[in-house]
Amino acid sequence: MSSEKYKSIYFREYLLAEILWGDVFLIDMSRNGKIGVNLNALSHISDIIIPLLLFYIVGYGVVSKVKVYEAFLTGAKEGLKVVADIMPTLVGLLVAVGVLRASGFLDFLAGLLAPLAEPAGIPAAVVPVMLIKLFSGSAATGLVLDVFRTYGPDSYIGTLVSILMSCTETCFYTMSVYYLAAKVTRTRYTLPGALLSLAASAAMSVMLARM
Repeated sequence: MSSEKYKSIYFREYLLAEILWGDVFLIDMSRNGKIGVNLNALSHISDIIIPLLLFYIVGYGVVSKVKVYEAFLTGAKEGLKVVADIMPTLVGLLVAVGVLRASGFLDFLAGLLAPLAEPAGIPAAVVPVMLIKLFSGSAATGLVLDVFRTYGPDSYIGTLVSILMSCTETCFYTMSVYYLAAKVTRTRYTLPGALLSLAASAAMSVMLARM
């Protein structure tokens, strides 16, 4: 495909995007014909994707002659039953996390793991965040704020915990909630796989924080 034809195609797409979305997809043809995408595109898309999805669901239900409101009420009732079933597990998990933090056991465990983590590029102050993130995202956020106040958000430790919070998951929380809701008793390889993904995420976080 020739360069002029290539530019012409993307210029038409740019005009179409401008008509439909305003300044969502900005095609930059000024840098040697390279195409640049405006980073605000995701923000614009996220603003409209949920309303569009809701309109699609309601419209599909109406076309399919489904009683949408009654179906919504039925689903809401079932959802409340699920919440009631998993609430004791959630309360127990959150209380256990609070006890671990208040008793100092978390700091003790972090101290034991620090000699193993520091050679891998994970400072001792980051280890408690990794441990608590396995159980509670909100509790881990509190630890992250403590790290920011102590070391600063632009420090290596601050950057590392920010990346870790973005790419790790509350493994035990997720397993307890969703498996209990689905009445799954045999988790098989879920936990080893989750912990393996946590190790991979930690390694990539260290690499990205050092860049």
